[in-house]
Amino acid sequence: MKKALLIIAIVIVIVLIGGVCTSIVLNATQKIENPIATIKIQGYDEAIVVELYPEYAENTVANFITLANNGFYNGLKIHRVEETLIQGGDSSGDGTGSPSLSDLDKSIEKGSDADDYYAIPGEFRANGYKNNTLKFERGVIGMARGDYTSYSSSLKEESYNSAGSQFFIMTQALPSLNGNYTGFGKVVSGLDTTVDSISKVETAVDESTDEETGEVTKTETNRPATDVIIESVTVDTHGVEYGKPVTNEIFDLYSWYVSQGLISQ
Repeated sequence: MKKALLIIAIVIVIVLIGGVCTSIVLNATQKIENPIATIKIQGYDEAIVVELYPEYAENTVANFITLANNGFYNGLKIHRVEETLIQGGDSSGDGTGSPSLSDLDKSIEKGSDADDYYAIPGEFRANGYKNNTLKFERGVIGMARGDYTSYSSSLKEESYNSAGSQFFIMTQALPSLNGNYTGFGKVVSGLDTTVDSISKVETAVDESTDEETGEVTKTETNRPATDVIIESVTVDTHGVEYGKPVTNEIFDLYSWYVSQGLISQ
């Protein structure tokens, strides 16, 4: 009898150990897939496909996913084209626009008292996010932000936490951005075709005329001469819910000028 009980006990232990080992193996092999963003550009055959990296910048990824899947980016422009990057996602189309809370939450009425422009914290090393070690190499996608330190060196925190909806895609490595801007993904398809094609479009030349002399001055810009339109941006989260991002109030430069006595209200 004792021998039979001992055998049963051994069998039970073996089954339990086997179950634990199986669970460990499944957890190790069933890795959650990163979200995949598909950016379609009008007039370009191949979409820009980007793998997003929540492990580096979870809040930034949540912000991008929410805006994209709410249709925020549809119809906006790629408004900046330079040797090292292309940039878009600005609601104004000229690099000055910001998203509002109603773009994140459809229950908020656009333009209502509950609606307001917002920004998100910068998830990079200079702003205390040590885990974001993603380098700005070719193909990396990052968040654009303001730099108010040109007005005052005291405005570093306001600069670091001023990203909203504008994103850029690197066409070349730019080490000076490492640790100072939020990188949150990388292009996995469409880099050598669509991204590179956009980076080579003709840029606009602005003209101004001196009222006294009549002399015309031409200034080259980084704005495409012909609009490059984002048809749509959608993100496949593979069933994972990333939620809405943490936001902060957008910095009001005008109010800061008033508070410093630099201009009168």
